[in-house]
Amino acid sequence: MFAIIKVGNTQFKVSPKDVILVDKIDGNAGDTIQVTDVLLVSDGKKTEVGTPLVKGATVTVKIVGQEQGEKIAVRRYKQKVRYRRHIGFRAQLTRLEVIRVDHA
Repeated sequence: MFAIIKVGNTQFKVSPKDVILVDKIDGNAGDTIQVTDVLLVSDGKKTEVGTPLVKGATVTVKIVGQEQGEKIAVRRYKQKVRYRRHIGFRAQLTRLEVIRVDHA
């Protein structure tokens, strides 16, 4: 069984026991969250596509931990005027483990 869920502005294809990395969600490690933005549910035999969401479908996820992403270096340079800027950025991320995919 798998589902396509929307977390933030990103869609993920998830199955039970999958671990995904999403933009930061408030909560502590060990907390469980119900994701109700389910766009598609399939059990291998029958597939149900939502318009836009599947009614009665939920995905239960557990927060594994909060972490930071890879560092992204942003550099700006203008020749002839000696303009140089260097800025670093690290995204705040949450690691989620899918516990259960429910469909009523």
